[in-house]
Amino acid sequence: MGIGILLAVFVVLLLLRVPVALCLAVSSFVTTIYLGIDLAAIVQRMVSGLNSFSLIAIPFFILAGEIMNEGGISRRLINLANVIVGKVRGGLAMVNVLSSTFFGGISGSAVADVSSIGSVLIPMMKKQKYDAEYSVAVTISSAAQGVLIPPSHNMIIYSTAAGGVSVGALFMGGIVPGIALGLILMIFAYTIAVKRNYPKGEPIKREQVPKIVREGLLGLFTAVIIIGGILSGVFTATESAAIGALYAFIISFFVYKDVPLSAMGNILKRTVKTLSMVLFLIAASSAFGWLLAFLKVPAMVTETLLAVSPNDFVTLLIINIILLVLGMFMDMAPLILIATPILLPVALEAGMDPVQFGVVLILNLAIGLVTPPVGTCLFVGCAIGKIPIEKATKGMLPFYGAMIVILLLITFVPDITLKLPELLLK
Repeated sequence: MGIGILLAVFVVLLLLRVPVALCLAVSSFVTTIYLGIDLAAIVQRMVSGLNSFSLIAIPFFILAGEIMNEGGISRRLINLANVIVGKVRGGLAMVNVLSSTFFGGISGSAVADVSSIGSVLIPMMKKQKYDAEYSVAVTISSAAQGVLIPPSHNMIIYSTAAGGVSVGALFMGGIVPGIALGLILMIFAYTIAVKRNYPKGEPIKREQVPKIVREGLLGLFTAVIIIGGILSGVFTATESAAIGALYAFIISFFVYKDVPLSAMGNILKRTVKTLSMVLFLIAASSAFGWLLAFLKVPAMVTETLLAVSPNDFVTLLIINIILLVLGMFMDMAPLILIATPILLPVALEAGMDPVQFGVVLILNLAIGLVTPPVGTCLFVGCAIGKIPIEKATKGMLPFYGAMIVILLLITFVPDITLKLPELLLK
């Protein structure tokens, strides 16, 4: 009965379009009252859910992304990508994917990627006679790399939900899948561009190249600081995030100088707003997850899924299907916090490493971000491209196929995810 009340209240509130964090909190409190548990226990769980040193990295990652976004980094990364791949057939599509790869290594946010890169490249692609649905599809599918390529605050959320999986290992584990996803998206984008005879990119004057490369690499160095600091052991993930945010501040306001220092006030406001939502969500999810464990839901789910088939291959396929379906209806952060304590034990029983499961989980939910009916990136891309969701979804079909290929590879070939952490974090 307790499980029924917990899930029923959550689903009803969700259908009523109540914010997910409130759905989690209210359903937790209602169930606690029904079970006769002291409400102080739930409050303590919410507070203890935030009592994690690794969570301190999240505000710095968010701040760094906001600063670099405001400071014109997206335009410079687009120019850098244009120097590298802009001359080929469908060059703007190649630039789009590569820019998203670069930007993901700074912002760690798929929605920020679509907003920044898409607002520049989607209108540019349409102007050069690319189909609107193709332009939107390339933009939003490549934005999924933003949550795989480090730094990704979603991986920090997973680390917390999974009981302290190494953030450094998760960051390293996402690099090869993220790059592989970018490469296969470029192959699909190029193939379609050739088939539809999209134009080549415009040549860049040779004298402009050094400046473009210099400014682009200065922005990318934010990610180098964060990843290099963790790998070298000089910084923890939290310390790297703080230094990365400081570097982003210096580069944006004292090197690029695209925005005045007065813009820092709005940047801090947006950072605090985003951080407030994330932390409230984590606190509410901690209470919800504690009740799930108290009611033995993870154990029940594990037994049920393992009973479907003794074959680990089938079990992992079922986990992916569940995550893909859930990702179509809920945003990434709450799903990480809800699904991890339930499905991680099943994945471990099926022989999957927790780092590998984290990357598989993140990619599944990234696909959800570009899938109707509740794909946030899909909505943002359609708004920028000024096309209906149905048209964008049709354009996404080949790119969905590319993303599923990478998902299956990282699910059933552990070395794709685990080899790099093993080599670099010995």
